[in-house]
Amino acid sequence: MADTIGDKPPLQIIGGSVGLLVGLIVAFFVSNIFSNVYSALNVLLSVITYTFFGTLGLIVGSRMAYSPEFPHFNIKSKIHEKNNLLAKAKVLDTSAIIDGRIVEIAKTGFIEGELIVPSFVLKELRHIADSADDLTRAKGRRGLDYINELKEMDYVSLTITDKDFKDVDEVDVKLLHLAMELKGAVITTDYNLNKVAILQRIPVLNVNDLSNAVKPNALPGESFLLEILKEGKEADQGVGYLHDGTMVVVDQGKNYLSQERLVEVTSSLQTPAGRMIFAKIKEE
Repeated sequence: MADTIGDKPPLQIIGGSVGLLVGLIVAFFVSNIFSNVYSALNVLLSVITYTFFGTLGLIVGSRMAYSPEFPHFNIKSKIHEKNNLLAKAKVLDTSAIIDGRIVEIAKTGFIEGELIVPSFVLKELRHIADSADDLTRAKGRRGLDYINELKEMDYVSLTITDKDFKDVDEVDVKLLHLAMELKGAVITTDYNLNKVAILQRIPVLNVNDLSNAVKPNALPGESFLLEILKEGKEADQGVGYLHDGTMVVVDQGKNYLSQERLVEVTSSLQTPAGRMIFAKIKEE
């Protein structure tokens, strides 16, 4: 008995228990009808009544927990709907594909839902891959390679759709139309597309925002070695970069160009383009 109950989902056990209780209450009132009946028969009818309504309540209560006709019991359905919201389709734009970080993110398993690559994005990638400029051509071919890599991942669902919008010329506008039609999100690294998507209330996942979010915070007073590579915009400033690409502006760093110095963080600033750290030369 205990093993049988233990195998049931908690929601079904709760629903069955509530149903059983309701059934027994109903049986109590029904059995009062037989109170004036001959005692032996009264006992028999009461046993039958309690057994019938108790069993009926148990069965109905268990089923109600999962039935869409009873949304106040349908906790599982609500959880499922929430998961579907989190796992909505995600439309990849050209910039995110060429950038390539989406492949590494996919490898970690953080991406849920279906990845959509529109045929018009593929067409744009092929056009870039056929460019006369060596650098541009390399970017296009790399983007096509990234798509193939995503397709080969067993734990990534990638679909190439032929859906097009013939009356629209711009690829970015087509992309937004597709995302709206699918009720999905856009994955991009394009700052302007990001802004337009937000204005149109289309969910957007910017790979740059994710990259900035996972960078470790540099706290005031923290020290580290930094190679000062160039002059800053202000007088006597020097500029260097962390391994993750974060810019570090060093006060009085101009005097130490092309040198590795110990610097101390004074403050940091989050901008749309990324995070900047301000530091000063730490006296050894």
